[in-house]
Amino acid sequence: MTLRAKVRPFCIVALCACSLVGVNTGVLTQTQSAGFDPHPVPAGTLRIWGAPYMSSVVLAWEDHFRRYHSDVQFETQLMGTDTAMPGLYTGKADVALFGRESNTTENDGFLHTLQYRPLRLRLMTGSLDVPGKSYAPVLFVHKDNPLDKLSLSQADSVFGCGQPGQAAPARTWGDLGLGGEWKDKPIHLYAFDLESGTGIFFLHALQGDSKKMNWEIIHEYSDQRRPDGTSYEAGEQTMDALQRDRYGLAVSSLRYTNSNVKALALTAASESQYVHASRETLISGVYPLTRMTYAFVNQPPGQPVPALVKEFLRFVYSDEGQKVVSESQGFLPLTKQDAAQQAILMH
Repeated sequence: MTLRAKVRPFCIVALCACSLVGVNTGVLTQTQSAGFDPHPVPAGTLRIWGAPYMSSVVLAWEDHFRRYHSDVQFETQLMGTDTAMPGLYTGKADVALFGRESNTTENDGFLHTLQYRPLRLRLMTGSLDVPGKSYAPVLFVHKDNPLDKLSLSQADSVFGCGQPGQAAPARTWGDLGLGGEWKDKPIHLYAFDLESGTGIFFLHALQGDSKKMNWEIIHEYSDQRRPDGTSYEAGEQTMDALQRDRYGLAVSSLRYTNSNVKALALTAASESQYVHASRETLISGVYPLTRMTYAFVNQPPGQPVPALVKEFLRFVYSDEGQKVVSESQGFLPLTKQDAAQQAILMH
């Protein structure tokens, strides 16, 4: 049964402090100096809005940052990704944190208000299997299914109605190369609600901006509450459905792997290497359904990023800042090269 219930942000973290004056000299102790080279910045308050699931990482960043700049205070309101961009273009936030790609409404809202686009920076790699922390979608088949790997173009042929210049839609397992008893068996699809953040990411990875999906055979699931009040996450629901369906193909998370299902190796192109989702393949970006999180900053054309914003993000991209991410038990760090490139974008 197709479900369309939407999940709303539920977590608010607020740390308010009054602004201070003066300049922090950045004088450090021997134990504080490793991993980050601080620059002098005006003391004041940095306002951060964004995704609630980032709270533990953001608060840890703030704590570490204050070891270098004790006069800096934070006003952190993680009320939801939907609030972050409006906070930025109305001048109520200095940094907007997104656990997903920004959408057209958010991008146009900023552009129409200020007549230019914000600076977008990659922040962290999404998690491997932690709910709410931008985990990587994984494609699963039943344990009996002989299929071991799939390209994204093949996945698009299954979920979609056919794109110009691409292969014809795949409707049976034979269309994906299986023979014998599997050749004529129909493919049954189980996926996240394709209007959810994870669903939109998955759809875009397959089709770009197109939404020509084979809706008639796609069973969508949204996060629900069980009668006892516990969470019944969409990825768990798709996996439960797959366990009961020998001919199913499900989008889920490694969190719900069990002995009745099998994760497929994926590739962005048929001639490329097929890889499974793992901590290493996500951090390196070679897993084709790796998700990213983002920081947006209001940088008017021809002007520098505000000094305090730049200094905080410099810390985020430092070895020490990325170590905080590594120890978060959720989001994953960027590669050293990617972190360095993001820092360069602020110059």
